[in-house]
Amino acid sequence: MKQGWSPSSRSLTWALSALAILALALGLWIALLTPWGSYTQAIDPDRLLAQYFTPAQIQRSEDFHDAVKWPSWLSLSLDLVLALALGFSPIGRRLVDLVRIRQWRRWWGQVLILVVSVSLIFRLFTLPVSAWGHRISSDYGLATQTWAEWAVDVLKSLGIEILLTAAGLLVLVGLARRFRRSWFLPAALTAAAAALAVSFAYPLLFEPVFNKVTPLSEDRLKSLLVDMAAQDGIEISEVHVADASRRTTALNAYVSGIGSTRRIVVYDTLVESAPDREVALVVAHELGHADEDDVLIGTGQAALGAALGAVGLFVLLRWEPLRRPLRVGSAADPAVVPMIMALSVLAGFAAEPVVNAVSRQIEARADLHSLGLTRDPETFIDVHRRLAVTNLSHLQPNRALAFWFSGHPSALDRIAAAEVWRDASDRPRPLD
Repeated sequence: MKQGWSPSSRSLTWALSALAILALALGLWIALLTPWGSYTQAIDPDRLLAQYFTPAQIQRSEDFHDAVKWPSWLSLSLDLVLALALGFSPIGRRLVDLVRIRQWRRWWGQVLILVVSVSLIFRLFTLPVSAWGHRISSDYGLATQTWAEWAVDVLKSLGIEILLTAAGLLVLVGLARRFRRSWFLPAALTAAAAALAVSFAYPLLFEPVFNKVTPLSEDRLKSLLVDMAAQDGIEISEVHVADASRRTTALNAYVSGIGSTRRIVVYDTLVESAPDREVALVVAHELGHADEDDVLIGTGQAALGAALGAVGLFVLLRWEPLRRPLRVGSAADPAVVPMIMALSVLAGFAAEPVVNAVSRQIEARADLHSLGLTRDPETFIDVHRRLAVTNLSHLQPNRALAFWFSGHPSALDRIAAAEVWRDASDRPRPLD
């Protein structure tokens, strides 16, 4: 055997090769499957703002976002600080030592205890800030939950987070203990499969935890939506309504799931407050996602990202300075749990600009789809004006912050796109 070509170095070489291949695959997936050019910024935002929104609506939007930015920034800061403290400092090591002092000797027990402990620490430190944000949303009439109902949803969210995180880390540490030098390969395959499974199961298992979803019973509206879908070449057997009004006054609809679980869900707030034509236009947007298989493509992107993360973790853990604060031996050591959870927070923050840039393009394409299907730009403008006012959207967002954190075009950008479409198209022929 050549000097320097040990089984350990061979594993690292293979891992680096896999990392490069996955990074290239993900880059090509994003570059080739994202509809670049769909999203354009408003050319004259001052004119659009004055034409479509009253001074009172503009001021209310600014007041709300001036108020809510403080808990939002504080929550983000706490997440990043806690990630650094628990994953890369002696604080995290003390937590690991405490778990071991209590003599939970089985590795899987240590993993579970550490996942629960880290999750609870994050939640307890950020809970007051979340409550602050809920108070502001309630004061502005956006949130409708009582404090008890809000607390129940917080607990539900925490429970799902712990369940998914614990399952993932139990599998990862277990694979690292079974395949000491090559665990990155089964971990990458498992991570990709998990991303697919969660996307498929989410509408069946997790959506009902937060909202009661029932078939739309309003015959006239249902017929309108089914006929519109048929005109679009998309077969749907049912449209569902979510009881979002128990939590919020916001208006929304969405498409979720893959294959037989794919469905369109409309908020009851939208059905009850908007004319049928506006509801139809929102659903036409969601049909755009279905027509382009956006959920499937997004799931594939998530699967590649998960596999890339697993292999990247294998490579990162070869760097001893990274493991030193928590004195982690390898991924087979349960002490790695706080570090991995911290890395996921930091990686999520770093990936947001790319994820949101892709999302804005996809949402803009769905907007164009809804315009092409309904051929009713005036209703499109009315819908997005209503959504912006009711949902308290930021009408004048900072462009740099929107680039990093916003997954949708702004209200003004969407209205501008409708004006461009209207001016470039034949005389509109609204859907009957």
